[in-house]
Parts: sequence; C-alpha cells; structure tokens
Amino acid sequence: MKKQSNLSRLLEIAGSHKYLTYASWVLSAISALIALVPFYYIWKMIKEVLEVAPDFGQAQNLTGNGWMAVLFAVLAVLVYIAGLMCSHLGAFRIATNLRIQTMEHIVKLPLGFAESFGSGKLRKIVNESSAATETYLAHQLPDRANAIATPCGLLVLLFVFDWRLGLLSLVPVVLGFLIMMAMTGKQMQEKMKEYQNALDDMSNEAVEYVRGIPVVKTFGQTIFSFKKFKDSIDRYKVWVIAYTRQLRTPMMFYTAAINGVFATLIAGGLLLTQDGVTSGFLLDLIFYIIITPVISVTLTRIMFQSENAMIVDDALQRIDSVLHLKPLEETKHPMHPQNASVELKSVHFSYDGKKEVLKDISLTIPEGRTVAFVGPSGGGKTTLANLISRFFDPQSGMVKIGGVNVKDIPREELMNTVSFVFQNSRLIKASILENVRMGKPEATREEILAALHHAQCDDILEKLPQGVDTVIGTKGVYLSGGEQQRIAIARVMLKNAPIIILDEATAFADPDNESRVQAAFSRLSEGKTVIMIAHRLSTVTNVDQIFVICNGQVAECGNSRELLAKDGIFSRMWKNYQTSVQWKVTKEVQ
Repeated sequence: MKKQSNLSRLLEIAGSHKYLTYASWVLSAISALIALVPFYYIWKMIKEVLEVAPDFGQAQNLTGNGWMAVLFAVLAVLVYIAGLMCSHLGAFRIATNLRIQTMEHIVKLPLGFAESFGSGKLRKIVNESSAATETYLAHQLPDRANAIATPCGLLVLLFVFDWRLGLLSLVPVVLGFLIMMAMTGKQMQEKMKEYQNALDDMSNEAVEYVRGIPVVKTFGQTIFSFKKFKDSIDRYKVWVIAYTRQLRTPMMFYTAAINGVFATLIAGGLLLTQDGVTSGFLLDLIFYIIITPVISVTLTRIMFQSENAMIVDDALQRIDSVLHLKPLEETKHPMHPQNASVELKSVHFSYDGKKEVLKDISLTIPEGRTVAFVGPSGGGKTTLANLISRFFDPQSGMVKIGGVNVKDIPREELMNTVSFVFQNSRLIKASILENVRMGKPEATREEILAALHHAQCDDILEKLPQGVDTVIGTKGVYLSGGEQQRIAIARVMLKNAPIIILDEATAFADPDNESRVQAAFSRLSEGKTVIMIAHRLSTVTNVDQIFVICNGQVAECGNSRELLAKDGIFSRMWKNYQTSVQWKVTKEVQ
C-alpha cells in the first residue's frame, strides 16, 4: 500500500477548508507571474533610454512605463496578500483539527499512557508539531507555488530576449539546484530527525534542571546537578558541529552557484562581444543582470521550503507516534455489574511485554468490604488497582466487577462505578467548586458544599478569600498536600461511586491533616467497597482483609491479627513500621 503523502494527509484533515489552501496556491502563482511583468516595462524603459541617448529629453514613454511597472508590482503584492489570507485560514483550521484529533485520541488511551509518555513530551508533540504544520501550510506552501511559477515565467523572459544569455543564466541555476537536492535528500531527513531528538533531550534536561534548582541549592549540589544538563548541551554541540561540517562544502558551492549568475553573465558577455557591442545586446545584458537576483531569491526560497518540508515530515511522525497507539477496545455487547464486588482471576500483566509486574494474581473482594494492598515498593500494588479501574488491560486473566468482566462494561458506566483518590490529588487550575464538580457535572452548588463539609473542608473554605469560588493553582491560591487530598475526597463523595480506590491518599498529609483525611475516609467509606493502598500500616489495621503484594504476587492475606500471628512478611513490615514510629517520637522528645 502506497504511503499517503504529508500534503494529502494535511488536506484531508482540513476538510472543506482545503479549498482555501488550493486558492492560496493559485493566487500565489498568479502573484509570481504578475511580479515578473514590471521587468518587461523596465526593459522598455532601458531600451528607450539607449535609443534616445544622449538626448534623454526625447524619451516620452518613460513615465508611462514606470507607472505600469509600479502598478503591476503593487498588484502582485495585493494578490499575494490575498493568497496568504486564504493559506492562513486553511492552516489555522488544519492545525486546530490536528490538535483536536490528537487530543481526542489521547483521551481514549489508557490512563497510564500519559504517565509513561511524559506530559512535557506530549505537550511538545500536540503544540509544537501542529504549529510546525501551521507554519508550513500558511507560508511555505504558498511560497512553493510562487517558487514554481516564477521559474516558468523566468524561462519565458530569459529565452525571449537573448537565448544565449538565457542559457548562460541557467548554468549556475541547474548546478545550484543539483547541489540543493543533495543537501535535502533522504540522508538529510535522517539528520533532521537526529537534530530534533538532540534538541528534545536538551530541552528535557533544561526543564528538569530548572525544576530541581530549589533542591539543588538546598543541598549544595549545583555542580553535580548541572553536569547532566551540560552533558546534553555538549551532545547537542557535537551533533551540530558534525552536521555543520557535513553541510559546509555543499553549502559553499550552492551559495557560489546561486550568486554566480551575475559573474557568468559578465564572462559570457565578454566572450559574445569580442567582435563588438551592439545596443541591442547591451540592452539585453543589462536586463539579464537586473533580473538575475530573482533567480537567486527563487532558489533560496525553494531550499528553505525543502527544509521546512522535512520539519513537517518529522512533526507528523511524532504526532503519529501518539496516534498509532491503540486505545482500549470497547465492548460490542455491553453488560452491567450486578453489585460492587471485585474479583481477579489468574491475572498477568507487563508494561513492556517482557518483565511481568503481576504474576497469576487471583483474589476476591466482596461487596461492602474494606481491603488493603500493602507490601514493598514496586511490588505491584498500584498496578493492581489500575487494572481494576481498567487503566490498563492484563495480558491474560480476567478482572471482574459485580461478576462482569470490566472489558464488557461500558466505559462511562465503569467510571461511574469506580472512584479513585490518587496519591497526587490531581487538582486542576480552577475554583474549588469546579474541581469538586468534576465528580458530578450536573451537581448543584448546595450538593458540592455538602460534599466539602462531609470531607472536612470547612476550615479550608473559611480561610480562602473567595471561599469555594477561590481559584487554586498557577496565579491562584496554593493548598497543602493534605488540604488538596480533602478536596479530592469531596469530589469522590460527590460522585458517590460504589467502589473506591485510595492510592496512598495520606502520603503528603501532616498529622493534623491526616486525622481530618481519615475522618473524611470514614464518611466516604460508608456502604462502599473500598480498596486501600498504603505504606502507613497504622491506616489499615482495622480493614476487613489485607493482601500483601510482593514481587507481583499475593504473598499473604488475612486481617491484621491473623497476619501478625503468621510472623511473615506483614509481621516484619509491622515491626519495622513500629520501630520507625518510635524513633521519630524519641527524636522529637529529646
């Protein structure tokens, strides 16, 4: 199957607005041809001057020809502006549709995709890559039509007056064109990709360095932390120098060629005038010398268009790296869960398809029970919770909610069935009211305030300048980790889903906030199936059942008393936890 060209693909994305792009090409080409007409009138002016010399007062048509040259020059500019207006309207629509298409696909992808891909990289792909296509369509494509029409018109002008001088003018043009093709070939496309990758690495390291400046200054590791950033700059420098050296020689010959038209004409003129100079030949030679800069500008424009075409090709490849990722399949035969129970049968899961994170996990959580996943870091606790919410699909095995495979539950119904309180509260830049309303878009203000009250948020609202309408985030009010968690809990309360997953929900809470968060959890958990993921073992002592997840497997299960009596993994974790608590208390008392 033949690969679809970048241009045809972009025009397909444009929809009905593609006709604006077509119009911009036509207008740009017409503008290029009109822009050559003034040279004809300049030729007529020079001819008249040479004919009446030295009695220049007899030149009667100079003014008229001059005004005609000006008229056509202005007309060319106006037509070109009209073409640019059409190209910009079409380009804006294409860039908008491309962004929408990419974002709609991202939304359909599993939640874990954004975490693994990186938010910074995603932002760059969505914004900068689509912006590159916008620039290409708005400016470069009309210029390409202009650059194609100009040589066609020039060929007529070059051969109409004196074919010998026309051929001489074409020699460096053809040479420059061949050199340009060599510089913009497949090898250079690969170099362009390497350039973008090197630039991405340097940009990422710069962002990480800036983000880490407070920590760096606190711990006095400025030199060490800067080393990674400097190494990325050095790698970029090495690549740029090598790239520049590779292009140095062909670029030198290309520049000499496109600027050598004048020298070629002079040399050719000397050879052709060995038997004497006629006024007609002098006229043509002067005209060709005047028009040669157009040739240089046209060739340079074509070269830059080729470079921008490579940039667009790379941009579309980066967008495709997102669009080619497959979303989770939607069921064609939807089923509805009978209750809020959770069951996993022989579940195996791997992020990369090689190393298994979960190995043959089987467990059952009855409706209305509160269970906890505990175990060493990296054991698979959060991954297990992600599978229950269908942020990913397991490679084998089955995850059931209410006796129904989560793959057979419609996405919207599944999201209404399961609520998630993340370790990172994930509040957006908006008012507290709008952040909480995300749990139930049709909720009234009174319902939102009630949810905030039950989530122990009254003290937060009292100290904020606009209460529940206070904007949080950038250029707004900042909340502590524990306060953000309570806002997130209010959101989950408003949603009122029968299954709740709490992923390290008290990790960033201070003692005062932790007690308030725990009180909010108690209210939230009433009549719900609750799955807790926790490192603070004190928060899970009263749950109905504890699953100890270690190395991707259920190592132990039972309530806290049963597990402590086994003197196994949980017992050792509990002893270590108690030791750490006592150590903290001792240090504080001293």
